[in-house]
Amino acid sequence: MENTTHFSVVDSEGNAVSVTTTINSFYGIKAVVDGAGFFLNNEMDDFAAQPGTPNMFGLVQGEANAIAPGKRMLSAMNPTIVLRPDSSLFLILGSPGGSTIITNVFQNISNVIDYDMSLVEAVLVPRLHHQHLPDRIDYERGSLDSATIAVLERMGHALNERYSPESLYPDIGDIQAIMRLPDGTLLGVSDPRRGGAAAGF
Repeated sequence: MENTTHFSVVDSEGNAVSVTTTINSFYGIKAVVDGAGFFLNNEMDDFAAQPGTPNMFGLVQGEANAIAPGKRMLSAMNPTIVLRPDSSLFLILGSPGGSTIITNVFQNISNVIDYDMSLVEAVLVPRLHHQHLPDRIDYERGSLDSATIAVLERMGHALNERYSPESLYPDIGDIQAIMRLPDGTLLGVSDPRRGGAAAGF
């Protein structure tokens, strides 16, 4: 959501790092570490405090994610590095977006690999998201045409168009990606949905 960020880095020797970090909700637990200047997160909300009850983001989870000693809460964060068959770097990416992160990252990888889009096209194309609970298809403006929407509604799907008039794009995520082209050149693309930048040094 608005309190998660992702960055992708490739250095001059080809080392790649994909990092997604979060404080989870607005100012985390609203406490700053003395002398360090950063907020503590409230990732405990990613546990199912009450299985079957929505958390602050409306996600409903079950007993498998109940709070218990020694457990780590579920997370949708999936910073990703994609290699070519020869194990060389191909693509590095990730995104904020809460429960939408997994589908967002997958769609971008699929756009490049399965649909032969350029990295720029893959990042700009409108996105979809569906999860088990709440049982709803979220979609960005332009991702579904009216005929497809009508078919999905006849099938009983609940649909929700995500649109923010304040932003250039409605936001399902905010992909930050780098691709190593066949000639070794690095191409960085920063999603315009929430702002950011690609830079080379």
